[in-house]
Amino acid sequence: MTGKEILKKYKEPKNFFNRDLSWVEFNRRVMEEALNPELPLLEKVKFISIFHSNLDEFYMIRVSGLKEQIAANILEPTIDGLTPLEQVQKIDKALRPMLEQLNKYWSYEIVPALKESKIFVQKIVDFSEEEQIKLREYFKKEIYPILTPLAFDPGRPFPYISNLSLNLAVLIRNPKGDTHFARVKVPNTLPRLLPVDDIINPNRKPNNNGGFEAKFVWFGDLIRANLDLLFPGVEVVEAHKFRVTRDTDIELQEDEADDLLRVIEENIRQRRFGQVVRMEVESSMPEYMLDTLMENLRIKREDVHISDGPIGLSDVMVLYKLPLHQLKDKPFYPVVPKVFETEEDIFTTIKQKDILLHHPYHSFTPVIEFIRQAARDPEVLAIKQTLYRVGSDSPIVKALIEAVIRGKQVAVLVELKARFDEENNIFWARELEKAGAHVVYGLVGLKTHAKMTLVVRKEFDGVKRYVHLATGNYNAITAKIYTDLGLFTCDEAICSDVSDVFNYLTGYSKQKEYRKLFVSPVNMREKMLEKVFREIENAKAGKDGKLIWKMNSLVDPQTISALYEASNAGVKIDLIVRGICCLVPGVEGLSENIKVRSIVGRFLEHSRVFYFFNDGKEEMYMGSADMMQRNLDGRVETLFPIENEKIRNDVMKTLMKAALKDNQKARTLLPDMNYKMVVPLNGAKPLNSQEWLMKQVDKNSGQTVKS
Repeated sequence: MTGKEILKKYKEPKNFFNRDLSWVEFNRRVMEEALNPELPLLEKVKFISIFHSNLDEFYMIRVSGLKEQIAANILEPTIDGLTPLEQVQKIDKALRPMLEQLNKYWSYEIVPALKESKIFVQKIVDFSEEEQIKLREYFKKEIYPILTPLAFDPGRPFPYISNLSLNLAVLIRNPKGDTHFARVKVPNTLPRLLPVDDIINPNRKPNNNGGFEAKFVWFGDLIRANLDLLFPGVEVVEAHKFRVTRDTDIELQEDEADDLLRVIEENIRQRRFGQVVRMEVESSMPEYMLDTLMENLRIKREDVHISDGPIGLSDVMVLYKLPLHQLKDKPFYPVVPKVFETEEDIFTTIKQKDILLHHPYHSFTPVIEFIRQAARDPEVLAIKQTLYRVGSDSPIVKALIEAVIRGKQVAVLVELKARFDEENNIFWARELEKAGAHVVYGLVGLKTHAKMTLVVRKEFDGVKRYVHLATGNYNAITAKIYTDLGLFTCDEAICSDVSDVFNYLTGYSKQKEYRKLFVSPVNMREKMLEKVFREIENAKAGKDGKLIWKMNSLVDPQTISALYEASNAGVKIDLIVRGICCLVPGVEGLSENIKVRSIVGRFLEHSRVFYFFNDGKEEMYMGSADMMQRNLDGRVETLFPIENEKIRNDVMKTLMKAALKDNQKARTLLPDMNYKMVVPLNGAKPLNSQEWLMKQVDKNSGQTVKS
């Protein structure tokens, strides 16, 4: 049976959760972490910031797309039965109470708790008269020169409001009694939450008693308190903060582009001018001012979010950076596995056996060293690598540039279409090109999301290939906070497959068959469904059928339908899905054998692992792909097998077992799309899977890496 045939059997709206509403529930779980009374204070602040940062991106990409469909009068419902308008209405209905709850939580619980810890987030009136004078002097010297008040009247058009910028809508009255509207943009050259200790007390000395104290003021409030300096000779009647979110998902016409890099650069510039999809305003803003903004930004009342708290709470992450370890989770330092502690070079180590790294429990250093040693080893002939999100100061790219300088053949696929990392990737692409590397930007119409490195080395018995395949990006920063897996191997079939994928990416290869890898958009969905159907046949034959899958998102209707068929055949299915899940679990006659759980904790769960029982001949695949249409049809992705029995057993006994037994950070998905916290049953000990894994890696540790 094909995926399309199985989908036809289950294609009813009641069998699928809406993708975007499921995402809203994921962000609710992030919010619940912020509300967790057992979490250290600054960890709560971190989750508040993440919640709002997530929401900004959601509006810029997903909600903007839905509103484009509404504007185009698209009435076609998605597979879950909701039209674009119904989706936007349900999203709005779900989100507004959450925003109200989080605003109250910030104002009435977090700010007082910060104050108790000598972290003062203050209003201007909360500062002493002497402190206010010093802040005003600072404003005159440092801020006033960079502000540009823009008037709005018949001779001056309504000013452009950039995406996610914070602004003040100001009403002024001239001596004749006439009123005018003006806008002042809050510059992004300083933090929105401005540390003011050095301003109000420049001669302060460190507290020798070990105490800590820090004062902050909202940058917008400081500007508002000094608007009279910007508008001399007129009365500032009132001023209110507002912030807009624009559509940033500009469509690329790749097939018409003769220079993709230039087109991407233009795309980044065009993002500034996307349609406004949301406006956040202070609750104190009067109706006439709100009407003026709505009219000129061409939005409706339902696009406005009125806030009783600060606007742009994603900016509170600055507080998390304070050196107050007692207000954060206990520090954890990743470990370099003992296998890398030998005097042998990394290639000799990999040749002896496959090696799996589990970040951030294991250090990312061996991955960096793999590239560095390849760059410096005189026997290495070539290095090929895919780069999706590499970060702003990438040791990986620096090692690749060194390899070029040392005469290696270096081919790098830099994915310019990695959303919100385009500018960074353009910079590194140009640096690599300047050094002399072969740089390609991917395939027309496809993002390259696969995580692969191939090293070709001349050895005494001929040319040998070594690969690193991973679930996460080649990014040394995110490797400390995302859970990901990476495999080092010199398996000939896998290495040959990786070579073929690189030829597919850089040349005109039309490879359709691979030895061991699953590759999208070529064969990944087909191969995954074959494995599911095999479990179904085993279950029908009276054998045990079992699937355990861990991923970020489960959206693809064909895959979901196959899992329903497996459940009805008696296959036991455990799904660990951090984010979006469109599968409806626990429904009699549909999915009673499927359990879904989500873990939101200290680290971002990002690894993808797919386990098949296979009548006792167990199989496991890992890789870059989630089970979503975009991953299976619109991206180049790889899933790779874990054929080393010890590694496979270790993954099942540690990562997968811990995830399925977690009763501290795990939530179970219910048939009504709500999530319920898992609680210890029958005297079971509390288990936080991430903390347990940290302890396990410490027990078996090599050297720790402090950074």
